[in-house]
Amino acid sequence: MKYCPLCASFLEERIIDERPRLACTNPQCDYVHWNNPTPVVAAVVEVNGSVVLVRSKGWPEKFFGVVAGFLEAGETPEQGALREVREELGLDGRIEDFLGIYSFFEKNQVIFAYHVKADGQVKLGDELAEAKLLPPEKVRPWDAGTGPAVREFLVRRGLHNGRS
Repeated sequence: MKYCPLCASFLEERIIDERPRLACTNPQCDYVHWNNPTPVVAAVVEVNGSVVLVRSKGWPEKFFGVVAGFLEAGETPEQGALREVREELGLDGRIEDFLGIYSFFEKNQVIFAYHVKADGQVKLGDELAEAKLLPPEKVRPWDAGTGPAVREFLVRRGLHNGRS
């Protein structure tokens, strides 16, 4: 970001609140790009005892994750997680457990993660290329993004020791 979205003046890095921030160079404009993290919701979805892993369109063929998406204005994280399950899997789910809040620094996101149970047949939404259902004991967590939530889900089921 080079220019102020309010007045089109150049932005420069300044220390504000003890952090480097981009701020407008126009003395009559007080714009600061705070660069706060984006809230994301994630659901470790369980259908008939299996965990649903999904591959988004454009992802490599062996790259699967859990249902996730951006929190919408006016919804709680719980509502957002259930909306994502409906949109991506065509399932009505119910929240079984809150898994935690996870920082995903690489994408400047904060993730609210839930264990969601659902019944029915998975119907892929427009954003997904593929889904697979695995017994929980075959699921392996990954280190970044939603991976720590998957690890917590497995720990609570006695299927993981909590370490990487």
